[in-house]
Amino acid sequence: MAHRMSGKAAICGLGMTEMGRVYRSATDLATEAVFLALKDAGLDKSQLDGLLINCGTTRNVNLGLHRSLGLKELNVLTFMQGFGSSAGQMIQYAAMAVDNGMADYICCVFADDPLKEGKRTGDAYAGGARPEALASLYPIYGFAGAIPMYAMGAQRHMDTYGTTQDQLGSIAIQQRQWAGMNENATKREPLDLDSYHASPWVVEPFHVLDCCLVSNGGVAVIVTSAERARDMAQPPVYIRGFAQAHNHDVGQGGHDPLLEGPGLKAGPRALSMADAKLEDVTQCQIYDCYTYTVLVTLEDYGFCEKGEGGAFVEDGKLGPEGSLPTNTGGGELSSFYMWGMTPITEGVIQGRGQGGERQCPNDLILVTGNGGVLNYHATLLLSPEAA
Repeated sequence: MAHRMSGKAAICGLGMTEMGRVYRSATDLATEAVFLALKDAGLDKSQLDGLLINCGTTRNVNLGLHRSLGLKELNVLTFMQGFGSSAGQMIQYAAMAVDNGMADYICCVFADDPLKEGKRTGDAYAGGARPEALASLYPIYGFAGAIPMYAMGAQRHMDTYGTTQDQLGSIAIQQRQWAGMNENATKREPLDLDSYHASPWVVEPFHVLDCCLVSNGGVAVIVTSAERARDMAQPPVYIRGFAQAHNHDVGQGGHDPLLEGPGLKAGPRALSMADAKLEDVTQCQIYDCYTYTVLVTLEDYGFCEKGEGGAFVEDGKLGPEGSLPTNTGGGELSSFYMWGMTPITEGVIQGRGQGGERQCPNDLILVTGNGGVLNYHATLLLSPEAA
């Protein structure tokens, strides 16, 4: 039996700014995204009575966003930070709030502006401090930022299970195929294995094309009750199931934290809420900061056994002709990088049936968010049907 929350709330509005080298402040981008979401939903600003805010590591959006928006009175307002899991978390909290009568329409917004005019893309996240007490040890050993940690996980997977570079490359290629159908994607030119292997190394085994884009932009979604959503401007996308899991095991708990993520726990609980099985999932929108993240997340959710992710993805099943369409807008690797909002935007578009050339079966859409180095995790199950 489905949980009482299953299908009780829905996403009714979606606002997306231009993405990429858009040299505007994050606050300006967030403001535009909220107004675009209101227009998309057919709502007046006066009807918005909840606002949940998240920003990237630049921290250039804060709790004061409501003043920029001119929202004088709100029933729900907070700033949230769960890194790449934040977007999924915001939608979960918004769903619970509207179901319990705290607010009628809650906007969840993310914006970031790491790209600066005249600066290299590689400078965008330079200098970000690690929160751990031993942070100073990481740069001594060459670990600057998240890339080396994920690269170490990918290499560990290769050494343990025989995963190959070509298998990682196949993920980038399949997502680029989807991006070619998305007019809003940043990278749309065709990609093959030769081009993938020819791209520069970042940290072995990661090429540039194993790593997500860096983007300026803003995204907002509006959550309301299922009853209200049915009579609004856009087809409702119902929130059928959700869960979170957060793992900070440093390798002392009987498993390898770089080979197993929190999706192992979040996935089954979200499916239980929706009274669904994994086989009911007809497409995936997976947080893809790196190609390896897609591979390990598919394993964690049980689409294949642990260690079999490479073989699972290499036959094209994630791509346009595949049996498990995944990251159908191009994802963070080829479309744009808005943290956890990237997979959510495509989940909403697909859930509405507005994917055009790239529209896939949308009976049950799995959307994931990931933060840290497989530390913070949020799961959403979206559908055009409430039950």
